[in-house]
Amino acid sequence: MDLPQLLLVGLVLLLGIFGVLVPGVPGTWLVWAGLMWWALHERSSVAWALLVAATALLLVVQVVKFELPPRRLRGVGVTRRMAVYAGVGAVAGFILLPVVGAVPGFVGGVYLCERLRLGTHGEAWASVRTVMRAVGTSVLVELFACLLVVGAWLGAVVASGP
Repeated sequence: MDLPQLLLVGLVLLLGIFGVLVPGVPGTWLVWAGLMWWALHERSSVAWALLVAATALLLVVQVVKFELPPRRLRGVGVTRRMAVYAGVGAVAGFILLPVVGAVPGFVGGVYLCERLRLGTHGEAWASVRTVMRAVGTSVLVELFACLLVVGAWLGAVVASGP
């Protein structure tokens, strides 16, 4: 694989890492797709082994992400109504301030829902912090796995040399 293609693969992997941090962007799958693109062009045993290992790791992360946090989220009072408010807030934030606005929009939607439900700023903000901590755990697990995959890819590229 030549240098321009490696740079494009690296860009896709980098976008995937940033995608993990943005609600609604399939960051993990972008990382996996970039790695698969590299493995299909590289066609070496190292590339295939890395693709298989990354696939297994990222699938385990998806199971962890979808199985463990929901129990925790239900425990902190996340409802379907709050999810709708957060989703609408994220979409509105994304439209008003492309990409970067999704996160504050998400937080604003959760805050609005909790403010309407609880009535006071202090209680609503405390609830938002609790919800964000619960959501943050799953994001950190996914981010760590993606960084591990990208680090392994970078190590394989450097080790294979020019």
